Amino acid sequence: MGIAMSITAFPVLARIVHEKGLSKHPIGIVSLTCAAADDVTAWCILAAVIAIVKASTILSALLTIVLAAAYLLFMLYVIKPSLKKLFNLKAPNGEVSRSMTGIIFLVLLLSSYICEIIGIHALFGAFIAGVIMPEELNLKKIISEKIEDVALVLLLPLFFVFTGLRTHINLLNTPHLWIVCFCIIVLAVLGKLAGSALAARITGLSWQRSLSIGVLMNTRGLMELVVLNIGYDLGVLSPEIFTMMVIMALVTTFMTGPFLNFITRNVPEQEHAKPEKTVNPIA
Repeated sequence: MGIAMSITAFPVLARIVHEKGLSKHPIGIVSLTCAAADDVTAWCILAAVIAIVKASTILSALLTIVLAAAYLLFMLYVIKPSLKKLFNLKAPNGEVSRSMTGIIFLVLLLSSYICEIIGIHALFGAFIAGVIMPEELNLKKIISEKIEDVALVLLLPLFFVFTGLRTHINLLNTPHLWIVCFCIIVLAVLGKLAGSALAARITGLSWQRSLSIGVLMNTRGLMELVVLNIGYDLGVLSPEIFTMMVIMALVTTFMTGPFLNFITRNVPEQEHAKPEKTVNPIA
């Protein structure tokens, strides 16, 4: 639940930043950078948690974590340079052929399969496969364009339908459960929005920028639902808690746009700005 509350939906945040015209603004740059670091940290912690949950003893959990760390180092320092040399040799002009696309998907599937053998979720292996892809050849953008249509049109709606079928709001049939749900939402907002805003304020940013960063970092969505489904599959989250966390993810995502507009309109950019001097024209 801590990981689910701390994670930021990077794709959703990127789309909101783009639509608000903040892509080149300090608020957008800081938010996206923090969200990227936040998500990487959350996935690493999630891998450790999955290893502990699946392990039968403490020693087996430690062995899984050590194997996961060794696998990560192997992918970063062996596979990544090898892929870079291969693509520099086979695609000097930046063109990705079908054979190279096949290699990329093979690396993706093998990485996911190895993570399952180690004892962590296959999604972590897919995440690492994306991290190690060479950046110099603009490869990530090319591959994203090839699979984005299928992912957005087919796979993403299926995932949301699957999550919706697992969410049973009728289980929250007592005032006590709704109070717990409300407390989860409040804690999630305070931990993410207030924590990020205070950290930004301490670094010297204005209250408007600090609160804007806090609101953007409070965005949850797809990444949140992925984490919740993993927790549900592992049996860590009960159906009631899963439903509460899904409601929290929806509420914190929906509030981003209106809260950001409210802060922009009502909180001044510079609180102590001096009034500009006016110069009277000479008659």
